[in-house]
Amino acid sequence: MTSYVLTVSCPSTRGIVAAISGYLAAEGCNIVDSSQFDDLGTGKFFMRVSFISEKGIARDTLLEGFKPIAEQFDMESEIHDTAHRMKVLLMVSRFGHCLNDLLYRWKIGALPIDIVGVVSNHFDYQKVVVNHDIPFYHIKVTKENKPQAEAQLLELVEQTGTELIVLARYMQVLSDSLCRKMSGRIINIHHSFLPSFKGANPYKQAYERGVKLIGATAHYVTADLDEGPIIEQDVARITHAQSADDYVSIGRDVESQVLARAIHAHIHHRTFINGNRTVVFPASPGSYASERMG
Repeated sequence: MTSYVLTVSCPSTRGIVAAISGYLAAEGCNIVDSSQFDDLGTGKFFMRVSFISEKGIARDTLLEGFKPIAEQFDMESEIHDTAHRMKVLLMVSRFGHCLNDLLYRWKIGALPIDIVGVVSNHFDYQKVVVNHDIPFYHIKVTKENKPQAEAQLLELVEQTGTELIVLARYMQVLSDSLCRKMSGRIINIHHSFLPSFKGANPYKQAYERGVKLIGATAHYVTADLDEGPIIEQDVARITHAQSADDYVSIGRDVESQVLARAIHAHIHHRTFINGNRTVVFPASPGSYASERMG
């Protein structure tokens, strides 16, 4: 039996759930998990359905048969084969905590993806990446060569069939055109002190102001710097007794966990962009153990 995930977004109206469940039942499919959300503010409906094809019907055949329903309800819909491992390109600069965390989770199977390569504008983590038998690509970025560097990155995306780019503390700003081209397919991580503590040493700034919560935010990248739809956030409580170095250490842990959870949600098709916000459905029972990472 083949396992699939159906994702749907469309204008809210009556009969959507009945049409979907009826179609799947008629095709010999058994629904094992379902989540839905009706956004009363925007009038949009979102749904994620995990199901098993007890007749072993191919994905393309199911998609073709679903077309009349998709057209009837003006749906954006997709059927994903759960056996498919998403092709992910990681990008990093000189802070390697998120990269090392993702490599470990990938290695033990907690993050079921195909890492097609790691891109960096420095050589700091070349050995680490190569030792994992993953291709390492150095793309130097300066003010003068930025268009050429991004062209090189896009060529790499095409060559590797990259489906998702993860900025694992990659410290270069991507151009508006690249953000638009890869809309909904780039995830970034940063501390949650914005907009209060901008620029260099945000953790030191937070320490000097006596901040009591350290947080991290993972979001989809848009042309608006650090303002894309948020996927995942978390915080850690701290006290006056902790030093500025403690702030940095705790912040790195939170960033790593938040980024991993955001990627996990995306690759399992639990995230839907809803204007400037996201709809993120909870993990299904079958993936709960691997979802509780960190």
